[in-house]
Parts: sequence; C-alpha cells; structure tokens
Amino acid sequence: MGRGRAKAKQVKVARQLKYNSGGTDLDRLRDELGVGDSSDNDDADDLSDELADRYADYADDYSNNDDGRSSGRS
Repeated sequence: MGRGRAKAKQVKVARQLKYNSGGTDLDRLRDELGVGDSSDNDDADDLSDELADRYADYADDYSNNDDGRSSGRS
C-alpha cells in the first residue's frame, strides 16, 4: 500500500534527471576528478617525447647485436 509515494518520488527524480541535466559544471567535475587543465599538456608531451627518445635509443642498441641478428634476444 505504501508504494505509491515512493514510486511517485522515483518518477519525479527520474524526470528531473532526464530533463534538467544540462547544467553540468565541467570545471568542478575536473577538480573533483583531479584532472589537470588541457593547457598543461605541454609537460605531458615533453615527458612522452623524452620516454620515446629513451626507448628509441634502447631499440637501436637492442637491434645492433654482434651475432648478425637484427632483433630478438641473444
């Protein structure tokens, strides 16, 4: 018998979520998730470039074996 009020409240909340969800504050969400600004990607790009250079050097060293093989473990 008491299900009528609970169901009406659920329907009300569902309608609010469906029709009034356009006001998302993306800056607040970014802060809550701990994600940096998109303007801070320069540091991430520098780190990626540094890692790529380091592994490229490693790949060059790894591919130049003395036994004539071009790649793989010796």
